[in-house]
Amino acid sequence: MKRSTLRAITFIVLLSLSVSAVDAPKRSKIEIVAPKTYSAPKLEPSAKLQTILDTAVNDMLRGYADGSFKNTEIAATLIDVREPSHMQMASVRDDERIYPASVVKMFYMNALERQLEDGKVTMTNELARGLRDMIVVSSNEATQYILDVLTDTSSGAELPQKEFDQWQYQRNRVNRFYSAMGFTNINVNQKTFCEDAYGIEQQSRNYKSENRNGLTTNATARLLAEIVTGRMNTPERTAAMMDLMKRDPFKKTDDADSQDTGFSGKAFVDMKMTGVKLWSKAGWTSRARHDAAYIETPDGQKFVLVIFTENHANDHEAIPNVVKGVIKGLRG
Repeated sequence: MKRSTLRAITFIVLLSLSVSAVDAPKRSKIEIVAPKTYSAPKLEPSAKLQTILDTAVNDMLRGYADGSFKNTEIAATLIDVREPSHMQMASVRDDERIYPASVVKMFYMNALERQLEDGKVTMTNELARGLRDMIVVSSNEATQYILDVLTDTSSGAELPQKEFDQWQYQRNRVNRFYSAMGFTNINVNQKTFCEDAYGIEQQSRNYKSENRNGLTTNATARLLAEIVTGRMNTPERTAAMMDLMKRDPFKKTDDADSQDTGFSGKAFVDMKMTGVKLWSKAGWTSRARHDAAYIETPDGQKFVLVIFTENHANDHEAIPNVVKGVIKGLRG
């Protein structure tokens, strides 16, 4: 190889390394920001909706004659989105911070769409695959990848305190995004795992299951309502998010925990309610069973209903029974 060629190759390699070195600190300072025209929605408490939701939840609880389903094991928020500029709501234990399981993936999806819209992240085939798998099949591995992209962090070995503090600051990027828009009492800075976290991911939890993800049904319902009504992004990105969350409650499946048929969707099968439309993101662990759903009924109802339940992970009736109660109440 000629010396001139070798020098040229060396120069290119050094240039590449210098660019990477410059890019790294720049990436660490990137923030996720709301649309310039964004303003927090006005959610007005409704006595009528409150009666409907209270009745639906209490009727479900009374179905457990032995009192095995306690009122402290469910939280719910209902938002009527038919008038986007004047949305009405009701809630039960709405500000209780609960481990959200896979429902948190909806928050990561929305944050990624903001980054894509602002040109701070570039869509690739692999990123599109990860985003789809995170929401459609609720892949934990895809979620880990998406959170890395959002925060420019990655799993790995534990770090010395100073380096860890920088890592944790970047990992909190999604929290800062939602906090800036007025979301409170939530934590959305952890990956989801099929088994357990290791290394720096455990360091982030202080090795004691601290700093876990946490959501309220109010915050979750607010986000879903804002996605549905197009407040969070452009019409094109709103449509993309809705497509990922679209469910078919009458889908033929043997999976009792399908996001299509195993959560809110089961209510429509039980009621033989054809023509209904469902968009949702469910969450399920050994202790939790949750659903965040947007529902449109043939008679014109359009509402968000978020239901979190704890200690009843394998109960396939509680969530759909509340959904059925809400629908009956809205029908009057």
